[in-house]
Amino acid sequence: MSQNLQYGGQAVIEGVMMRSPRFFAVACRAPDGQIVLKLEDLARSWLARLRWLNRPFLRGTLALLDAMALGIRALRFSADVQLEEQTQTVQQKRINDLAIGSTMVVGLLVGLGLFVALPTTLTQLLPWKHPVLLNVLDGILRIALFLGYVTAVGQLKEIRRVFQYHGAEHKAINTFEAGLPLTLESAREQSRIHPRCGTSFVMVVLILAIFVFSLTGRPPIWIRIPLHIALLPLVAGIAYEAIKFAGRFKQAPLTRWLLAPGLWSQHLTTREPEEAQIEVALRALQAVVEQEQQASETVAVA
Repeated sequence: MSQNLQYGGQAVIEGVMMRSPRFFAVACRAPDGQIVLKLEDLARSWLARLRWLNRPFLRGTLALLDAMALGIRALRFSADVQLEEQTQTVQQKRINDLAIGSTMVVGLLVGLGLFVALPTTLTQLLPWKHPVLLNVLDGILRIALFLGYVTAVGQLKEIRRVFQYHGAEHKAINTFEAGLPLTLESAREQSRIHPRCGTSFVMVVLILAIFVFSLTGRPPIWIRIPLHIALLPLVAGIAYEAIKFAGRFKQAPLTRWLLAPGLWSQHLTTREPEEAQIEVALRALQAVVEQEQQASETVAVA
């Protein structure tokens, strides 16, 4: 298996989702202590039809759609495992799916309101009129709100466990990228920080947004908020390329310096995991790595 293939993941309820270029796996710790695994081929997903977006500075949008779609599927599966899927009725599963979907939609709307609309509305009340200064203050306030929000929710017991699984996900990927065997002994010693992380991505987006939004001047607020929202795919595209580059050269001093804010912020969204949590992350990663190996061997034989 080529180590150049990039793997990513996400923490879910008592588990970890891992994805490779062609496969998707979710491993969860069930209430009885067993690890339950779900593995799928991504070739049949509707996102595969959007490959025309897989171009520099456009693929950031595809990555966001991909993360949202796979994240919802992973959360649904992890919730089913915790509720002991085999005992659920069809109606209960539908209610569970509706609750997760509704939570994602509400979360997206709250995020846009909290991190886009609120900062620009508050700075509108300031006496200063310089557009660049106000837009920079918008960005600083967005970053402060994001860090404050993450710090606050991290105090919740359930979220702390999710953050531990987030750390386990990073340890597993760092183990693989170091060329070490995917064992508990190897993963235990790895860092829980990784430059190609969603938290780093958000921080890079927030920082880049300061520069991009500053170029738009200071139109009326009823134009400014929709304009900022419309520019987010562009900002995400630039941020994605930066994170992708960093993932390939994560040991370079310049890379670590440029991405230092994102790396630092991961100390808020990850926690040192338990060994049982690392085992779950390794199981998910092993599943997609093995599938990639088999797919590569099949292509080579053909």
